[in-house]
Amino acid sequence: MTKLEVKPRVSGLRPECLPFSEVIAQSIANIAPTVTPTVNAALVFASAGTGTWFTYVLATIGLTFVGININQFAKRSASPGSLYAYIARGLGPMAGVLTGWALILAYALTAMAVTSGFASYAAVLLGAVGINPSPIFLFAICVGLAWYVGYRDIKLSTVLMLILEAVSVGLIIILGMIILGEKGYVVDSAQLTLQDAKPSGIVLGLVLGIFSYVGFESATTLGDEAKQPLKNIPRAVIISTIASGIFFVLMSYVQVLGFQGAPVKFNESAAPMSDLANFAGVGFFGILISMGAAVSMFACTLASINAGARIFFSMGRHGIFHRSIGRAHGRNETPHVAITIAALSTFLVPTIMNMSGVKTLDIYAYTGTIATYGFLVAYILISIAAPVYLHREHQLRWTDTLFSVLAIGFMLIPVLGSIGLPGENSIFPIPPAPYNAFPYLFLIYMVVGAVWFFILRSRSPNLIQEMESDIEASHTRFSDMKKV
Repeated sequence: MTKLEVKPRVSGLRPECLPFSEVIAQSIANIAPTVTPTVNAALVFASAGTGTWFTYVLATIGLTFVGININQFAKRSASPGSLYAYIARGLGPMAGVLTGWALILAYALTAMAVTSGFASYAAVLLGAVGINPSPIFLFAICVGLAWYVGYRDIKLSTVLMLILEAVSVGLIIILGMIILGEKGYVVDSAQLTLQDAKPSGIVLGLVLGIFSYVGFESATTLGDEAKQPLKNIPRAVIISTIASGIFFVLMSYVQVLGFQGAPVKFNESAAPMSDLANFAGVGFFGILISMGAAVSMFACTLASINAGARIFFSMGRHGIFHRSIGRAHGRNETPHVAITIAALSTFLVPTIMNMSGVKTLDIYAYTGTIATYGFLVAYILISIAAPVYLHREHQLRWTDTLFSVLAIGFMLIPVLGSIGLPGENSIFPIPPAPYNAFPYLFLIYMVVGAVWFFILRSRSPNLIQEMESDIEASHTRFSDMKKV
């Protein structure tokens, strides 16, 4: 067979430098598994109660279906554009641009949320030794270091993220085993029978639970930098989701069990893992896990900046934003302009909110909630785009349609839960202020993105055609590689 000439990559990012371990590190660091038992699980418990573990089962199943739809594209082509490029290919340029617009906000706000979480945990740790820095100083430390690593070298970024997350998760698992040993039993009938858990509480908990997983798809942003991208990226998407889900289900079960009969309630604990360590007589573990939580949140800040910057970079290359954003550093081969802008916004917004009197953990909750909407838009659109694309390619199977419908159905639950429906006994109660306003703020943001797209298309119709051609060329390049 004649060898076909394959069009080289022109993004300027370092080609095929990341093995599977570093590709999956991007997704795992963006999920930040340590953050769920240290922060998120208590928020889910406040709504779902004994159904907390079941909430995470539902979230894992739903996001696995989303991952299957993502992989319909990821196993056929790869680029730094991630879901933005996939959806543009499946549903057209407008849907693609709106997805990119939503994901840029989602990754940026996730970075802001975990930067605030980092500041909160770091302040507790430093306060124990008599050092009381301002939150803004801690924001600067977290974002400044993340900017330097992301600007300098993607391999340094992924290796660092993998090490930090592995250490943190390992400590939490060990403490979980100690808690079970201290309790002397594993079977908790109250949890297994969902005693006192209400459907509306589980639905509201699912809204919060989804945030524990967001960013699992961020390995797709390493399309140009991953080795064997059509193999390693799909594996990273699915494995990171299922592995994190199992960890969340088991640890939330152990945490609820551990807080039974405790002097403080799970959802009222300021540091759940530290309290559990004290209950089990191993208080030093609480300090270690608090340190792990801080570094995990730093790793998530780095992962979010890396992922968001690469989508920003791809849209800059396509002319959706200023072309300078689509430039890669000549020596480092990183999207340095996009990373710098992402890092500045990650620092400035929490700083302004803190100066306005918003507490760091409230910044975490507010920015994290709005970030989830951006991911949900992308997850729903990719689940619609997958069967449309497969049908056009004459490769659609009935199972593909089923996975699409299931993914959309699961993702609509947190969408409805975040908006709420009127009625005292509604399964989707209207969230309390200020959370009830967040969906509408996000909608305004999306309308601005749609208006921006229409202005671009009217002023530069060729620009949209060039974007489509570039995305098609990326897909064709991989099709050609398979023929070699």
